[in-house]
Amino acid sequence: MFDHISIGVRDTAASKRFYDAALKPLGYTCLSQSPGSLGYGAQGVALWVNDAARPVPSDAKSGLHFCFAAPTRASVDAFHAGALREGGSDNGAPGLRADYGENYYAAFVIDPDGYRVEAYCGAVG
Repeated sequence: MFDHISIGVRDTAASKRFYDAALKPLGYTCLSQSPGSLGYGAQGVALWVNDAARPVPSDAKSGLHFCFAAPTRASVDAFHAGALREGGSDNGAPGLRADYGENYYAAFVIDPDGYRVEAYCGAVG
């Protein structure tokens, strides 16, 4: 449905450290970089991270979050660890979420600007 998503951030350098560490284990890298703009994806850019004068204020009750597909449960674990190492906050440790589905393995973090980010793997084992 979506070609890409764009988010505004206060500091692309801090966001680059965070998203590089969080997304690399999922198979996504920074494919485009220019002053104030980063583009992440696998074959093409699907997430743009751009400097913004007024990023969306953090609101834990907004329901807004971004979920990235993960190839393995181990990659979900690595996503979580990398995100926390590079300035993210824990919002749900890696594990099965039986309420979401029998094989719903996910981890949740908050990026340096307050965006809620998830990695999910539906593979068994």
